[in-house]
Amino acid sequence: MQPPKPERFVSRLTRETLALVLAGGRGTRLGGLTLERVKPAVPFGGKFRIVDFALSNCVNSGIRQIGVLTQYMAHELVQHTVNGWSFFRGEFGEFVELLPAQQRMGEIWYQGTADAVHQNTDIIAQHGPEYVLVLGGDHVYKMDYGTMIGSHVEHGADLTVGCMPVPREEATAFGVLGVDADGRVNRFVEKPPDPPAMPGEPDLALASMGMYCFRRDWLLQRLEEDAADPESSHDFGKDILPKAVADGCRVYAFPFRDPVEDKPGYWRDVGDIDSYWTANLELIGVMPELNLYDRDWPIWTYQEQLPPAKFVFDEAERRGVAVDSMVSGGCIVSGAWVQHSLLFSNVWVGEYSRVEDSLALPNVRIGANCFIRRAVIDAGCVIEDGTVIGAYPEHDAQRFEVSRGGVVLVTRAALEQR
Repeated sequence: MQPPKPERFVSRLTRETLALVLAGGRGTRLGGLTLERVKPAVPFGGKFRIVDFALSNCVNSGIRQIGVLTQYMAHELVQHTVNGWSFFRGEFGEFVELLPAQQRMGEIWYQGTADAVHQNTDIIAQHGPEYVLVLGGDHVYKMDYGTMIGSHVEHGADLTVGCMPVPREEATAFGVLGVDADGRVNRFVEKPPDPPAMPGEPDLALASMGMYCFRRDWLLQRLEEDAADPESSHDFGKDILPKAVADGCRVYAFPFRDPVEDKPGYWRDVGDIDSYWTANLELIGVMPELNLYDRDWPIWTYQEQLPPAKFVFDEAERRGVAVDSMVSGGCIVSGAWVQHSLLFSNVWVGEYSRVEDSLALPNVRIGANCFIRRAVIDAGCVIEDGTVIGAYPEHDAQRFEVSRGGVVLVTRAALEQR
């Protein structure tokens, strides 16, 4: 099923769209990485934050009216957004607004994804967009939202759902859309044991990406009805979408595909330590699916003004080397060996140490004579001289979180560092 090509000028549609980025989720499956920060604020890819991907997609798509809804442990996210996303011109009607839970409708915080938007309906009405695009702030992908909005308009839809074609055996972990030959949604099931197949694709199913495009007035009406329902969990995927399908509303699917290679687009949930570790290390590949060097679709972020990475010492056993790796600004590899790893900004690796298949997040300090393999070291950790991580699983499990895939998560809390 191919999405139709919009007849209207897409840039006009994006100018008439307000994007709301849901960035309040705790992300508990990431363990200690979200102990003191919300998931969208977790560092990714050397110098970015996860939320930068949704925000960059908006900017690159021509959407310049954006609200970021925050709640849990929002300080790092707020600080990052203020520092990195304040270049919009208010006199041109552009903005990135932070929308924290303010108890606008009673003494409650955001109760669900739909409730979070409902509590900001006065702000939506104030801006007066024609369309509202609701996005998760905790996924890694590059997507032109203009094509989705164009499809929404072409279908005359009330609601359009962004979705990914996935193998049916994997679709049991997602909310799955059943559609007819025209892409209209006639069924929605959460984590079904027997997912409905795509038309003409018996081995594939359409998994919801938690991405929605609405006509503004239809959305506001549905949110009011949902807020008045005491049985609702006030969630788009659990309540708004299934009820819209059951009521016969015009709900359509928009399959996310790579426009160049005509295949399912790159999209990663990075919802647990294994997927986070894997998605970061994928970037090191010669031709990774996610191209961070793409000048036509740049990923924007806030970054410190840092000096170039430096590799020092060139002796037989004390040589500063990084092989098959990515090394960010401000890093110093001082007589150490770094292999198939990603060093985020301002990481220092001491003499005679060896780091393999690992992520070192910003401002990590790794002492001398350390051995680290298959680890994620959280920002600001100081690894003492002689530390061994990733060689003895039983010992690692006594000190740190260890994922199902055997990746060791090292945090300041586990190291008892403030």
